[in-house]
Amino acid sequence: MASSAGTSPLQPHSELNTHQPRGRVSPLGVAAVVVTVVLWASAFVGIRAVGPSFSPGALTLGRLAIAAVVLGAVVLPKLRVLPRGREWWPILAYGVMWFAGYNVALNAAEHSLDAGTSALLINVNPILVAVMAGIILKEGFPRWLIIGSLVAFGGVAVIALGSGTRSTADVAGVLLCLLAAALAAVSVIIQKPVLRKFPAGQATWFGIMVGLICCLPFAGQLGQELQAAPLPATLGLVYLGIFPTAIAFTTWAYALSLIDAGKLAATTYLVPGTTVLISWLVLSEIPSAWGLVGGAICLLGVGLTRRRSR
Repeated sequence: MASSAGTSPLQPHSELNTHQPRGRVSPLGVAAVVVTVVLWASAFVGIRAVGPSFSPGALTLGRLAIAAVVLGAVVLPKLRVLPRGREWWPILAYGVMWFAGYNVALNAAEHSLDAGTSALLINVNPILVAVMAGIILKEGFPRWLIIGSLVAFGGVAVIALGSGTRSTADVAGVLLCLLAAALAAVSVIIQKPVLRKFPAGQATWFGIMVGLICCLPFAGQLGQELQAAPLPATLGLVYLGIFPTAIAFTTWAYALSLIDAGKLAATTYLVPGTTVLISWLVLSEIPSAWGLVGGAICLLGVGLTRRRSR
């Protein structure tokens, strides 16, 4: 069997960790993490940019449809075995929660929140993943994880407080972001065992197809909005479908097959800062002062979760 460093995210890798020293990640795994962080950060900006042209459900359906075609073209020629029986249950779960629910909630949130603030709020996700991974996946539950989680949630409270001083819509956006974070966190825990049986590309494509089916009721809405959308918005939709969805979710799944869920989730702490930078360059928008302060507190809390108990 090929070593983990030379294994494609589309190849089976149920035995990858057998030959890889614990605590070390292959160069290909590191590259997968970097690609995921950058492309997911760009997604927050892309959603904000095309938001005026597409409603949350239609945007999710369009994004998943494009991803299904692009990733399917790579996965289907190599697909030999489909999930059977109970193997479908976790796939159905993360397909509904992550690819459908998470995306609809995030798209709706960014109608009232800027890209940077949305990314900061979604940054609660890695803390939730770390907590659940410690309990469910037995990855450990150190003292600093609890302390850091409390501090980070305090940062979320600051962001929510600042949003509440501006408008009710912003509060709804904050709540939708927190819902999206929770759905994503649960999905990561559910997806981890699936990657022991199926390669990253297949596991991702299965989830995308489940999410796509869930979003089919938005087909009529998507058709109408595509006819009215300007070309840049349509191209933005295509970008979201190919890069942050088909590619980034696959590289994430590949990295998740190599790294503990809690440790991998910590890498997404880099997403908010990257998003703010891209948002400033592309959309000329930055988070509010409350968002920056709350985000800084979130990052402090997240940093504390990485400390090791003595």
